[in-house]
Amino acid sequence: MCPKIQPRQRGLRVAVWSLVTVLVVAAGLVGVVLWQNSYEMDEQRVSIRHGGHTLNGVLTTPRDGNKRHGLVVYVHGDGPVDATHDDGYKPMWEANAKAGYASLSWDKPGVEGAPGDWLDQSMDDRADEAAAAIAWARSRADIDGDRIGLWGASQAGWVLPKIAAKTPVSFVIAVSPAINWLRQGRYNLLAELRAEGASAARVKAEVARSDSTRRLLGRHATFEEYVTAMGGDADGMTADRWGFISRNYTADATQDLRALRGVPLLLTLAGHDINVDTADTERVYREVLDTGGALTVERYADATHSLLKQSIERSDLKITLAALFSPRSLFADGFLDGQRQFLKELGRGGHAAP
Repeated sequence: MCPKIQPRQRGLRVAVWSLVTVLVVAAGLVGVVLWQNSYEMDEQRVSIRHGGHTLNGVLTTPRDGNKRHGLVVYVHGDGPVDATHDDGYKPMWEANAKAGYASLSWDKPGVEGAPGDWLDQSMDDRADEAAAAIAWARSRADIDGDRIGLWGASQAGWVLPKIAAKTPVSFVIAVSPAINWLRQGRYNLLAELRAEGASAARVKAEVARSDSTRRLLGRHATFEEYVTAMGGDADGMTADRWGFISRNYTADATQDLRALRGVPLLLTLAGHDINVDTADTERVYREVLDTGGALTVERYADATHSLLKQSIERSDLKITLAALFSPRSLFADGFLDGQRQFLKELGRGGHAAP
């Protein structure tokens, strides 16, 4: 005759099995996260000397058995970006690797302990930095110096053509690039106000504030003068940021883009971009570069400025869950494959420069 199980014993067994179940599920979830955030490429930290200091970089290479690879050099957009863009670049690096290309990126100065301060840089400074990185890459036995190109997003639109004017590049992938700093700023301001449903009075006030800022920039006003003119309300502006804007607000890529004539270029634009006027960008790129068939334009209707799916970017929870469990799905459908295909076509002689 079996002994009778007491309620306390039964409760203990239920608790134990519940704990086991939780641990098994947790282990499974951790396994999924690790699997989804593992990429088909090799990754190594590298150091690049430039201007008396070191660029802290990441170099990824394909696992295809080849001794030499083409290279995609990454040029960041605005902000304090680290080499991996908080791992956001890794799905793109994997797509590059599948096309047979290595990828190179580095921490902006002052980010993750890197020497310097990115807010002290001009667009020319950033181009010099990238040119030094390309020279470093060309010295490596595992990189094919004749197949080095650029990838750049947003603010990089002002940097990419400057790099090409300093050193030869074999291709460019431009993602949501801006053309004119002041036009972009006004477009972004009005787009955000529309998205917020701002009243006509608020729109008028914000435009007036923007116009005042432009006048201050035009006469090289100090940060203290800016704060005074804004009635003591800096609205998040810092002295360092004011210095960065003062140094770069005249940026306009129109003339610089001529350095990219004949270079195979993939222009990637989003359908829901409130940062950059994509119609203006496409118009200028076509006017300057659309000769000889070297320009390819791809639009992603469901994408935001960062080429994430709009439905995901709207929700912090969705971004977090996707980043953990399916990071490749963050991007607009076809975006990663489109860049991979562009690079593979280069390898087959497609997009050839005239």
